[in-house]
Amino acid sequence: MNILKFIESFANESLMQSKGSRRESFGQFGQLGKNLALASIPFGLSTFTNSAYAADISPTPSTPTGALQLALTLEYLEKEYYLLGLQSGVIPTGGRDEKVFMQISDHETDHVTFLINALGGPGSPNVVAKPTFDFTVGGIFQPFTDYATFLALAQGFEDTGVRAYKGQAVNLISTPDLLTAALQIHSVEARHASEVRRLRGQKGWIIRNDRGGLPVQAQPVYNGEENTNQAGYNTAALFGVDAGTESFDEPLTTEETVAIANLFIV
Repeated sequence: MNILKFIESFANESLMQSKGSRRESFGQFGQLGKNLALASIPFGLSTFTNSAYAADISPTPSTPTGALQLALTLEYLEKEYYLLGLQSGVIPTGGRDEKVFMQISDHETDHVTFLINALGGPGSPNVVAKPTFDFTVGGIFQPFTDYATFLALAQGFEDTGVRAYKGQAVNLISTPDLLTAALQIHSVEARHASEVRRLRGQKGWIIRNDRGGLPVQAQPVYNGEENTNQAGYNTAALFGVDAGTESFDEPLTTEETVAIANLFIV
């Protein structure tokens, strides 16, 4: 399916536009389901002393609410990143790239709205506040004046997000509605990641633990992706190592995800 048509069709669904109750949101997620078939230090941050960025968010509890709070923090980050990118003019205008990021930005905005509703709505004590982000990490990066840097960070955020959502599945297993909701957002995030990687001239998926042309300091984002054992079965035995690793993304723990996000929080 053409990625732009998929993104557009998803954005037009009433699901993410809902301002309704948690119950209504989950009911709409179920309807949408019928229609839908870093511990990392990226890009040279090993030389960065991050005293100003220390422990800005803490690992959330290993509970359904904690999983949604972590997801909301990541969605805050992505929403703001793409809005700033579109406002900055760094994305080439009038072409496919701009259309892709406009749709992705719409999705991230809708994900934030949905997760806030799922946590009880605006004003609920369960809704974590949006952090203050610095995507330059103290001036190291210039994603809003250099398009290559913008794309590189976007790939890092999207690849991290896919693995982070998968890592929270264990904390949602006791609440099927929440698990369904998170996994469907995870599916959309995976399509974002694939498209951003293609915009960078990469394959749309991770091969083994290859970081897709990012600097060596980004390697922890991809470590563990070389795993070929799934449900006790070595997929490499039948399909080969590359195919076995290309077919699955490995989860990131809560602690690993928090460490990544904290790098970009003031």
